[in-house]
This record gives sequence, C-alpha cells and structure tokens, in this order.
Amino acid sequence: MPPPSLQNPIHTLLKPLLFLFIFSATTTSHTSSTTSSPTLSTTLSQWQSARATYYAASDPRDTVGGACGYGDLVKAGYGMATVGLSESMFERGEICGACFQLKCVDDLRWCIPGTSIIVSVTNFCAPNYGFASDGGGKCNPPNKHFVLPIEAFEKIAIWKATNMPVQYIRIKCRKEGGIRFTISGSGIFLSVLISNVAGAGDVTAVKIKGSRTGWLDMGRNWGQNWHVNANLQNQALSFEVTSSDSMTVISYNVAPKDWRFGQTFEGEDVCIYGPNDLV
Repeated sequence: MPPPSLQNPIHTLLKPLLFLFIFSATTTSHTSSTTSSPTLSTTLSQWQSARATYYAASDPRDTVGGACGYGDLVKAGYGMATVGLSESMFERGEICGACFQLKCVDDLRWCIPGTSIIVSVTNFCAPNYGFASDGGGKCNPPNKHFVLPIEAFEKIAIWKATNMPVQYIRIKCRKEGGIRFTISGSGIFLSVLISNVAGAGDVTAVKIKGSRTGWLDMGRNWGQNWHVNANLQNQALSFEVTSSDSMTVISYNVAPKDWRFGQTFEGEDVCIYGPNDLV
C-alpha cells in the first residue's frame, strides 16, 4: 500500500577544514540506504539529536523549486537526496548546499537497523506559529527538524513512523564535476545560481570578474543565488567562491565572452586556497 499524503504537506512550505574533496563522487551515493560511518577527515560537526518527517510528492513538479533556488533538483544533480531544514537550522539560506548524514534512532519499531542517508540542504521548512513547538509546530524554533522526500526517509525508517527521532552529523559534500554557475538576469543586473559545491557545500562569499574588470563582490539575493549590477556582457567571466570552511575556489574564464542569460557553465581549471595560504 503506498504511503498516504500528509494532512498538511510539508512540501508546500518549501522555500576548518583544510582539505577539500573536489568533485570526485557520484550523486547516487547520496541515496544509498547504507553508508559507512564518517571519519574525522570527513566530518564537520559531532552527532546531534533532531527529528525528521517526510513529504510524499504527488506531482513531478514537487521536485522543482525550493528556498535555496536550485530549480529542478533532478537536473541539478541532487535527485531525492535532499532535505528541508527548520528555521533554527536554515540560517536564512546560508547553509544551502551543505551535506548531512542522518540515521534513525531510539524507535526499534520503525528504524531500519544499520542504515543511514546522506542528504544536501535544498529547502526550508517554515514555522507554523499556530501550533506550539511541541504540539504540531515541528519546524518552529527551537526545534531541529529535517523534512525529507519519502524516497529518502524510507531508506532509514518505515513510512508509518511519520515523525522520527534521528541523529545527524554534518559532513563534507562529495560531488561529481566542478562548481556550476547558472547565469540569469537582464541588462546590467546579473544573477548567478551556484551549485554542485564540494567540501563544506555551502557558499558564504562570491566574487565575479569580467575580462575587462577587476574582481567585483556579489551579494546574496536568496538561497544560493548571487547578484551584481555591472555590465559584463561580451566578456569572459571568472568566479571566486568561498565556503563556510574559509576555503576558496577560483574558476577562471568559466563563461566565454559570448555567454547568454539562461546558460549554465561548469568550472574546470581552478585555483584552491585556504585561509592560511598566500595567493
């Protein structure tokens, strides 16, 4: 029997590290039902307690969108290995792209023993202040809550569990290929969606450079969409991306001078440095 839809579908609420693992693993590993325990070289935090629920997608369009701005999650390479975070964890979108390992705990009736999943942050679970934090407001502060696609939830627990106690740890993201830059906007307004970031996974600062300009700071628009007001048309574009572990990746001349709005480019030749390196 297929799992029932939630009465209040959560998906409707959707909107130092000195070593960097660069773009070396396939995204299918993120949907594995069994994963090895993380080691110190791959973790970015300690195990902590939280709870998790799921949403059952009733329409293929439910895999599109989200508060991080990644668009079609399948085409973006995230698939169903994604998660929405409660307000106390979402950091106003700054954590978008980060990776967590989750495992079901405490409830032997519903947990699938020996399993865990790895997911990327792509969305936000909005609070519902019509309910108390311990009485229906699952994503209300100070709750730490993960909202998973049912395809991911069922890797670690039986769907009947609905609201499960879990443990989570933040880990380094492993990605296939380079950082992706999707350019949109109009005229001098340039917006760039940054995705497929390995290592910490998130992005805290971005700079852009045209072939006839110096480095320009970009501002966070929302999620991992960054913008700048500058006339950069008919110039090759380079990007400098810094993540929360203070690691910076420079992708030179990613977009050729004849780039167009709506195109996506992937970084290949990169310069990588940490906070203690001289550049």
